[in-house]
Amino acid sequence: MYYHKEHFSLEEAQLTLGKIKPEVERMVVLKKQLDEMGYDIYKHPFFGGIGPNGEGRHPPQLEELVGIIKSIVEQGIEIKGIDAGLIDFPHLRENGEEVYLCWKADEPEIEYWHAMAEGFRGRRHINEL
Repeated sequence: MYYHKEHFSLEEAQLTLGKIKPEVERMVVLKKQLDEMGYDIYKHPFFGGIGPNGEGRHPPQLEELVGIIKSIVEQGIEIKGIDAGLIDFPHLRENGEEVYLCWKADEPEIEYWHAMAEGFRGRRHINEL
């Protein structure tokens, strides 16, 4: 039994990354802007928050950020780090092991993977996949 219902081949993940890269880069910029404004993104109900706490409404940057995150997640991609643009694509190795193809916004393409339990620290080069 697998944790994810759908998995990306390396080729599918690379193609999808090419399409969503601008969104991920925008996500990083928006998060930085909100941090500079002193705004806690986790106030938004999407993240389990209870609202803008008397501020009337959330900043437009936050609404845009949430829209981007929803769009990415709905494609079956996991966002592991908003600040760094760290995302994971569920993948099945040839031996049937469920792993993540891992990408960070400052990398040219998907070059790493890691076991589900290991996370970013356990990243290995894609040649070892």
